[in-house]
Amino acid sequence: MELWGRADPQLREVVWFSLRCRALALLLQAMFNVLIPDHAADAFSPPRPGAGGPWDALLERLLGGLGRWDAEHFLFIAERGYLLEHNCAFLPLFPLGLRALAGLLAWPVPLQPRSRLLLAAALLNTLLSALAAAALLALGRTVLRRPRRAFLAALLFSLSPAGVFMAAAYSESLFTCLALGAMWQLEKGHGWLATLLFSLASGARANGLVNAGFLLYARGKRFALQLQVAPPPLRKLPLLVLRLASLAALMCAGVFLPFALFQYYAYLRFCGPGTELGQPIPEPLLQLARDKGYRVVGTGGAEPPWCSQRFPVVYSYIQDTYWNVGFLRYFELRQIPNFLLALPVALLSSWAAWTYISTNPRHCLTLGLERRRSEEKGKARDGFCGPAAFVYVVHSSALLVFGFFCMHVQVLTRFLGSSSPILYWFSAHLLQEHEPLLWSTGTDNPTSGKPLRGKSPSSCGKGTSDNPVVRLLLNWRSLTPLSKSILGFFLGYWLLGLILHCNFLPWT
Repeated sequence: MELWGRADPQLREVVWFSLRCRALALLLQAMFNVLIPDHAADAFSPPRPGAGGPWDALLERLLGGLGRWDAEHFLFIAERGYLLEHNCAFLPLFPLGLRALAGLLAWPVPLQPRSRLLLAAALLNTLLSALAAAALLALGRTVLRRPRRAFLAALLFSLSPAGVFMAAAYSESLFTCLALGAMWQLEKGHGWLATLLFSLASGARANGLVNAGFLLYARGKRFALQLQVAPPPLRKLPLLVLRLASLAALMCAGVFLPFALFQYYAYLRFCGPGTELGQPIPEPLLQLARDKGYRVVGTGGAEPPWCSQRFPVVYSYIQDTYWNVGFLRYFELRQIPNFLLALPVALLSSWAAWTYISTNPRHCLTLGLERRRSEEKGKARDGFCGPAAFVYVVHSSALLVFGFFCMHVQVLTRFLGSSSPILYWFSAHLLQEHEPLLWSTGTDNPTSGKPLRGKSPSSCGKGTSDNPVVRLLLNWRSLTPLSKSILGFFLGYWLLGLILHCNFLPWT
């Protein structure tokens, strides 16, 4: 494929920028982890067997910041499996990937399982983040049809406000890579490959189920446009509708299958009679479960309440019981700081939706299913406000509303940053529209006559891999207030995440 070939300078720059940003993130988290003492957080912290050797101590210093908060769950599952009921809120694809990679890599020195898993997480998420950035570049080129904006958005992804979760032992990098790859394949017309990737994504994070909407919309839009261009005979219409509904149902079933299978696995493990474990559970872990009220598999006791439900879904039960997740449950005065933490991404996403709707009111009212004259002539609007971006704006807006009213609101930043391209596309749109330093096709600033830092003379006007994000950062004093606000949000949250999250301090 040409996009992935060595002849594509933008792709090379996106991948190398992603790798450089990840290397810097790993370095900074190690430094902060050494300089700042860990906060005594009330978070899941399973007991560790023994002190380990000197190599384990070194890796804990260098990569221990990647194993904080929810990462403890993923590392625990990868090492021991689903022993505790509340571990079932974390879907299995990422822990399976960690376990497989940790088992395949050759270790020249003796390491404990946690150390191997931490190293595997650092390597795996570095690779997946680079692939996700490349997928965002490809998707942006297809949807926006403006290569420079797609390039800028892909570069911004490497400095995502959710960057610490892309680096830590979380499933965000895996999910984003699969979801963006699926969206790209769907735009290229590869519906079944997109279904497979969306299906894998739903095995990594539960919000991947929402991605079935992309498949439904793609099928529905193709059918609606077909009716407008070449309406079939009325006698064939019922058969076409039945075929459309069957294909849509089959694709959606494929997306839901991994999540449903995992719920069935959890039912057999925690609700089935006498589940046998391959090895005894360590006493320190049993004591932690007694102290914290965790339900342990295979230890008897009363049957969990969710087992008797008509459709036993352990995921929703855990979210409700262990973390009090539900509609408006987070709307309390003491949660105001968390709402303020989520405010930048909420405002940016709301602004994106309003910009798109106000620019395309008819297109939005017709759900993008009406064929317009400009499209018939091949002159449809491109860029962020083009018709192709409609379904992505709807998806982002739906996630925003759900996250704001039904989730712990501070997770909005990583929720949207890892699930939708809109955060990066709209930021690139604003920068390209309102930042004069990005309007220049030469090496000089057209507004001040001063030379632009970070731009190679050989790149003028040739669409090469000159990095606009680096150029903006090197010319920070010349930026507009809007550009400083956007880049300040990205860089500030990227850096604060590394400082706070890696030391068990509250973050998004």
